[in-house]
Amino acid sequence: MKDLQAKFLPVLLICIAVFYGNRLTAEQIPVRNLEGVTLGFLVLRTLDGHDIAYGQLQQVVKSNDEPVTDDLQFRFKDGSFYEEITKFTQHGVFRLVSDQVVQKGPSFKQESETWIDASTGKITIRTIEKGKEKLTNKHLDLPPDVSNGLLLTLAKNVDPAAPETTVSMVVASTRPRVVKLNFFPAQEKTIKVGLVTKKVQHYVIKVKIEGAAGVIAPLIGKQPPDIHIWLVKSEAPTLVEMEGPLSQDSPVWRLEMMVPEPDSPRAK
Repeated sequence: MKDLQAKFLPVLLICIAVFYGNRLTAEQIPVRNLEGVTLGFLVLRTLDGHDIAYGQLQQVVKSNDEPVTDDLQFRFKDGSFYEEITKFTQHGVFRLVSDQVVQKGPSFKQESETWIDASTGKITIRTIEKGKEKLTNKHLDLPPDVSNGLLLTLAKNVDPAAPETTVSMVVASTRPRVVKLNFFPAQEKTIKVGLVTKKVQHYVIKVKIEGAAGVIAPLIGKQPPDIHIWLVKSEAPTLVEMEGPLSQDSPVWRLEMMVPEPDSPRAK
């Protein structure tokens, strides 16, 4: 009996994975809020409130014919560095053009640089471990809703009345694969800014790994953690905070907006 279970269990897991994986359909997010030129200052904290990095998000829009460019950077107190440059179009729906990520320093388990060309499906990963460089090239048939580098943009355009919204994302590891991201609206809250009170929309984003790997991942502790995003509800939705890993090998951190401080106190 045990021999039969050992023989047929892998087949059963694959059948379950295929059944549940096929139930998910991803979609491109319609443009409800056009992105424009902006510059925001950010702080990255541990979940217990310790500041570990400071950064900025610069967004440039030159013309309707050119892609929007997002440049997200973080400089860590321990000398680590993270940068993600994302290019996308917003002609009716959001569509990724390219995404490039650089991470290095002790805050990350591995120094790496990844490139995703969404138009060709070319994925390039350069990693450095113990002083040795490894270059991985792979082609994937990427769906039109691939969302690398676009989570905050898409969250501002997801329909909060929809019970679930699904998009795709490339996990750019040495074994690249496409996973699903499921947006679920969660309970709203209110915040106060001085005398102003605003409602905040909360989204929980769950990572769905398709196939047999998705069935096994939770059993062996490889299921990625949930991502949480809070946005001010208005005609101009704005990030309040975000909790989640900055990369696939980082812990869950909290990202928040911050106000720049002057170099020296103002003269009285």
